[in-house]
Amino acid sequence: MPTETLTLGFHGAARTVTGSKYLLHAGPENLLIDCGMFQGLKELRLRNWTPPRFDARAIPFMALTHTHIDHCGYIPRLVNAGFEGRILCTPPTADLLPIVLKDAAKLQEEDARHYNKLGISKHEPALPLFTEEDVERTLKLVQPIEYGARFNAGQRFSLRFLDVGHILGSAMVEVTAQANGKSTVVVFSGDVGRYDAPLTPDPTSPPACDYLLVESTYGNRKHGAEKPIDQLEAVVEKVVKSGGILLIPAFAVGRSQQLLFLLRELENARRIPELPVHVDSPMAFDTTAVYLKYLKNHQAVMDAVEGGGAIISRNVQLHKTAEDSRRLADLKGPAIVIASSGMLSGGRVLYHLKNFMTKPGSVLALSGYQAEGTRGRDLLEGKRSVKVFGEEIAIQGEVVDMAGFSGHGDSDELMRWVSGLPKPPREVFVTHGEESQALALADRIQREKGWATRVPAMDEETGL
Repeated sequence: MPTETLTLGFHGAARTVTGSKYLLHAGPENLLIDCGMFQGLKELRLRNWTPPRFDARAIPFMALTHTHIDHCGYIPRLVNAGFEGRILCTPPTADLLPIVLKDAAKLQEEDARHYNKLGISKHEPALPLFTEEDVERTLKLVQPIEYGARFNAGQRFSLRFLDVGHILGSAMVEVTAQANGKSTVVVFSGDVGRYDAPLTPDPTSPPACDYLLVESTYGNRKHGAEKPIDQLEAVVEKVVKSGGILLIPAFAVGRSQQLLFLLRELENARRIPELPVHVDSPMAFDTTAVYLKYLKNHQAVMDAVEGGGAIISRNVQLHKTAEDSRRLADLKGPAIVIASSGMLSGGRVLYHLKNFMTKPGSVLALSGYQAEGTRGRDLLEGKRSVKVFGEEIAIQGEVVDMAGFSGHGDSDELMRWVSGLPKPPREVFVTHGEESQALALADRIQREKGWATRVPAMDEETGL
């Protein structure tokens, strides 16, 4: 094999949190790691509508770290652009992907119809980024690979998935590339989970590598010592006293299952009363079924889950249809509503935000990372009004940050994970974080470990 240059392109999640896309190129072969949707700021969201910065037809393999939209949500769009390669992922991710992408397509199609009906879109007509038909074409390309199994993705790349916590099925990707007449190992962290988190294992330490890509969502932040179960108990107590509604925007994959599990634990311990819990997300329930399938033999289930995984209380009600969701408008408190999306960027939760949070006594509990430019971030930073379907609404209820529920390791946990490397890498690329967070983590790694670090720019390409 002739000597060929190995390059790495950062086409998303570079000095920003979302849109994860990393392209390895060795001679005529390419390997894409993740293919996520941009979220948050308008200038980022607009990138979802532009053609990819690489030839989708020239990618025979894609490795997917997990099923959050900022890592997988652009795949159907890439398929539209000509991608026909194989999508490699862990078995749980393969089971979750149809649920996530079909739900995303359905919501986009519903939102487009809503905007067209109200005539409030700047585009005529408003269109979804992708459709359910696009998703069906995408799912035919999925190939599950077991954790730890080595897979040859062409002649120049081999890879394996290693569990990194965060959510069910999530993984770091260890890639061994043959180029420049030698082997080069590159590890992509994906999203690094938390230690001692409910329903997820501790992150596996990264293997020895030449180059490490590490996320930095909380690169300069700490979650605090308060446990998630204690934070949840405190916000439930608020609505019990006020008689209001506890509205929890939650990612349907991972966060919703943790919330249901901990609510049940609090009820069993008689720390909270059995309030009505309304889950307005069919995807969350479909996802829970996948969780139960894999958690039967999972070390993180613990003995607290009775009957092989009954993580849902008897007082939980599922709302599948839009009509079911609309009936919640007359809900009386105290009660709990869990709905996606987790950053208030779209979906049914916006209707509940408008209905419940414009009344005193209700509580909005933000249970995960809120990207810059999202409604969740605005409210977290103290803004008391947000725009919903073209209308500015005033927030009368209380906004609470349940930071302990984040699925991302904080700065100390990221340093703990990085420190698990058996030997120093040649260089660490700090990605998947707002610029200030990425720069702070890069500086800390350099100061404490003495390793070379870099915070790449969007669409930067570098030789390895």
